[in-house]
Amino acid sequence: MNCPICGKEGARLRHVTRNYGKGKQILLIENVPVIICPHCDESYLSAETLHELERLKRERRSEAEKREVEVLTFA
Repeated sequence: MNCPICGKEGARLRHVTRNYGKGKQILLIENVPVIICPHCDESYLSAETLHELERLKRERRSEAEKREVEVLTFA
């Protein structure tokens, strides 16, 4: 796939975990498809992915699975 930023071949689809919010309001969304270019180091989300992320954030109460997560602070 060609990177829309630098135009070079080699951009790849990866699935990552993204976080939104902070503290007790943090929301982790797993398996988010992100396109990453190894040449220019840019990463971007498709419009479809952005719309789905917004829907998931709106409906977090009904769809989210509660999990305990250990948190460290880098000091």
